[in-house]
Amino acid sequence: QVQLVESGGGLVEPGGSLTLSCAASGRSFSRYTLAWFRQAPGKDREFVSAIRYGYHTYYEDSVKGRFTISRDNAKNTVTLQLSGLKPEDTGVYYCAADASIILSSIRDQRQYDYWGQGTQVTVSS
Repeated sequence: QVQLVESGGGLVEPGGSLTLSCAASGRSFSRYTLAWFRQAPGKDREFVSAIRYGYHTYYEDSVKGRFTISRDNAKNTVTLQLSGLKPEDTGVYYCAADASIILSSIRDQRQYDYWGQGTQVTVSS
């Protein structure tokens, strides 16, 4: 069993930056694929970024070059650095984890077994 707790959300002006963190409990953390999804008001939850156990990273096209995902297996944490924020980045950001996701499914939220409660990111002037 894995428990995930996100932190770091908040209100930021367009062009600003935030760092989201997700702390995980449970064993074998280093084997898990870790991901961030987000859900904007009135929209479906969507993939943002993921990092596999080999540190390979994946990004949704609209955040490439602006967001950076990283993991610290010693601390059981995954971090998402957000920069160049836009109003359309507003939403609830969720951390997700799974031990057995294949590469072709890494963007599919249905494949993740473990989820955090979410943290709100609001980009507004």
